[in-house]
Amino acid sequence: RNRGEVPRTAFVGRRAQYNKFRYFLKKTSIPLELVGYITASAQELAQISEGDAGEYLGSLEDLEMLIRRYHLDQILQKREEQLFSMQKYVDLCIDMGVTVRMVVDFYKRRRADSYVSCVGTYPVITYHTVTLNTGEQVIKRIMDVAGGLAGIVLFSPVMLLAALAIKLDSPGPVIFRQTRVGKNGRTFQIYKFRSMYMDAEERKAELMGQNKMEGLMFKMDNDPRITKVGRFIRKFSIDELPQFYNVLRGDMSLVGTRPPTLDEFEQYSSHHKRRLSMRPGITGLWQVSGRSQIEDFEEVVRLDCQYIDNWSPSLDIKILFKTLGVVFTGHGAQ
Repeated sequence: RNRGEVPRTAFVGRRAQYNKFRYFLKKTSIPLELVGYITASAQELAQISEGDAGEYLGSLEDLEMLIRRYHLDQILQKREEQLFSMQKYVDLCIDMGVTVRMVVDFYKRRRADSYVSCVGTYPVITYHTVTLNTGEQVIKRIMDVAGGLAGIVLFSPVMLLAALAIKLDSPGPVIFRQTRVGKNGRTFQIYKFRSMYMDAEERKAELMGQNKMEGLMFKMDNDPRITKVGRFIRKFSIDELPQFYNVLRGDMSLVGTRPPTLDEFEQYSSHHKRRLSMRPGITGLWQVSGRSQIEDFEEVVRLDCQYIDNWSPSLDIKILFKTLGVVFTGHGAQ
């Protein structure tokens, strides 16, 4: 089973409602990983029995923390009879790119699309900013697998030459591995051709004053950590070619958003997290809209969210063709 394909879900409501929902869920073929349940308020903690410890996640007051901790893809809310506002929690989930399924449609949708379905006797309304069209998602995965295999076969001579050049140019491994953050907070090992000297990460702190990016990314002109071969392979994005293996593994997609490093992700505000509500990609809308010429992280977030909101297989194809033009000209690379 590919990681990230079955949505990790938390149920919001009382224990009895959670049990009832789980009962109906077992009678369906809905692919859903039920992580546990969240109470409406911390005051209900006293009602939690010892046997619930493994399934009780926390209260809505800590929703953002719970989404991050359990890598949740969606929240399912059974309407409570008591009077309390869910609007801010719906907004929080939408900002973070987490799907919300509600019982009735009486909340403002704002940036999210919605549709109604049923789980057992429960009518459910879903708010989402990422397409849930199964057919389109299958097409995207087929494109990824086919493109990943084709990329490895077509660019294998280039990768062999790049590996030899890197080995002769500077000491260290040919492949650079780094932990990155993928869909909804899942971590994975990204593969790239090494384009920097081995002490690059240690030297990053002393160079932060020359960071020309506004926000949670690092870019600088004439980065002294980059090797001679590294400058060439970066200019033509050759350093990204090993990521075709990440695509085949299901960690990444051909087209998506840039996967952040762990230290970048830890500084994200809630609305930044929405850019991770789809699998990250080798290329994406912001890469073909200026690449290193974009110096504001909020602009990167805006373009990524624009891609998510308007995603379709045809958009992926357009971005892939634009990427070829950008790569062959080296436009905007650094």
